[in-house]
Amino acid sequence: MIQLGKSIKELKIGDLVSHKKIITEKDIEMFGEITGDYNPAHFDEGYAQKTIFKKRIAHGMLIGSLFSKLLGMELPGPGSIYITQTLRFRRPVYFGDTIKAEVIVKEIDIEKNRVTFDCVAYNQNNEKVVIGEAQLMPPIKEEK
Repeated sequence: MIQLGKSIKELKIGDLVSHKKIITEKDIEMFGEITGDYNPAHFDEGYAQKTIFKKRIAHGMLIGSLFSKLLGMELPGPGSIYITQTLRFRRPVYFGDTIKAEVIVKEIDIEKNRVTFDCVAYNQNNEKVVIGEAQLMPPIKEEK
């Protein structure tokens, strides 16, 4: 049996978890295969050279999905239910970039069993590449 993550009573404002990932060409290929998003900005070097980015970029939603790992597996963790997610794409992410995704507890509503998180992804230069907010229902644990 999988151990459930933190309940709402185990969380506090400011709790934070983070994860680093190097974005690879294989990540882009797999994300394109899963989603069907083969936009030439991600897959065609010749096309990408003519864009404002000058080279191929990662899917914004791939970077946004890094928050799912943190929320679903660490804070609050297993048993949590995602309610909403907003994302704003601030900078492009290129192949080889090291992205640090982090989620921070922003608000807690014990009555509704809802927790709001700030979500921020940084590149290796500590520049924000994606920002957003998520709301989750943490797992409910039986009182002992």
